[in-house]
Amino acid sequence: MSSPPRVFVSHASEDKERFVNRFAARLRENGIDAWLDKWEMLPGDSLVDKIFEEGLKGAQAVIIVLSSVSVGKPWVREELNAAVVKRISTGSKLIPVVIDNCDVPEALKSTLWQRIENFESYQDSFDRILAAIFGTSDRPPIGTPPPYTPHLAQTIGTLTKVDSLVLRLACEEAIATGSALIEPEELYVRDGKPLLPETELRDAMEMLEQQYLVRVHHMIGSSLSSFQITTHGFEEYARTYIPGYDALVRDVASTLVNRQKETDQAIAADLGKPLFIVQHILQVLEDAGHLKLSKNIGGPQHVYNVAASLRRALAS
Repeated sequence: MSSPPRVFVSHASEDKERFVNRFAARLRENGIDAWLDKWEMLPGDSLVDKIFEEGLKGAQAVIIVLSSVSVGKPWVREELNAAVVKRISTGSKLIPVVIDNCDVPEALKSTLWQRIENFESYQDSFDRILAAIFGTSDRPPIGTPPPYTPHLAQTIGTLTKVDSLVLRLACEEAIATGSALIEPEELYVRDGKPLLPETELRDAMEMLEQQYLVRVHHMIGSSLSSFQITTHGFEEYARTYIPGYDALVRDVASTLVNRQKETDQAIAADLGKPLFIVQHILQVLEDAGHLKLSKNIGGPQHVYNVAASLRRALAS
């Protein structure tokens, strides 16, 4: 069994009967080894000598009782300076307890003190003193983080972490399935539980649509509408999460110009990259006017009319 915390109670002798005796007894009743008599400040006593010569070792805390009497004592008025306070606080907790309507010494004004106004009823104040000594807190315990927090990573552009998560998981799903069409009711579930609260997911989808990163298929009566990742949306994802993305764009262009590959499937096979990423890059190049695509449902995309601008871009 660990030994109880030791606390030294420094006070003026005039305050012993009206407050300090009972206060120290309450400390002991609550598992604290409160040292009292040895730390009574008598006329001519030196606070510095008491604390540093008679042994601060092993003290969990030093309580200094401040009253209208004690603040006029030389050991408070003259000796309790900033250097002494810092020296005490280095080895122990310093807890000023103010029991009268008196001025707190300048050296203690930056220290959190506890005021006791009613000697017959000060349980809340006493509990805070106990908490300071034992190092406990009345703050509620930290609960379990939301289930989506382990998945939060680098944010995309100016998106929030949650919005970035929704877009990232959608893009990863698109790469895996080869389709930009996303069914949120299926994707944002882990171990049978929703990864995000539905309101959070709806808000994220709305924010992504406002920034033209996805296009939501608004369906009447549907719990959660499906959405399509836009070219802009996947481009934002790719520049954040695909390593060496700029070099990959250049590799696709080089394969077109130098190796004269004419389909998305041939380029993906040549580079060993997922087909969806290659298709996206081809779309970006077409949007920039560097080439034209012929798209057949269910079949390969054919590249034709590679522009001179793409050859010049490679040469630069």
